[in-house]
Amino acid sequence: MLVHVDPDRCCGAGQCVLAAPEVFDQREDDGTVLLLDANPPAALVREVADAVAACPGGAIRLEEDPPR
Repeated sequence: MLVHVDPDRCCGAGQCVLAAPEVFDQREDDGTVLLLDANPPAALVREVADAVAACPGGAIRLEEDPPR
């Protein structure tokens, strides 16, 4: 999976960090999303999907791996 974030859409709610702290953090200066791992392991797909669903600004997008 590939994770994309748009910091301009982020409102700093921090729901992504709560859902997947291995993948997301927040910038100290303004609280916007900080992507720690753009290509997290498949074991975290549920947590990342939860972060996408919980983001009030729609700032996170998940791209599934293409079929092989």
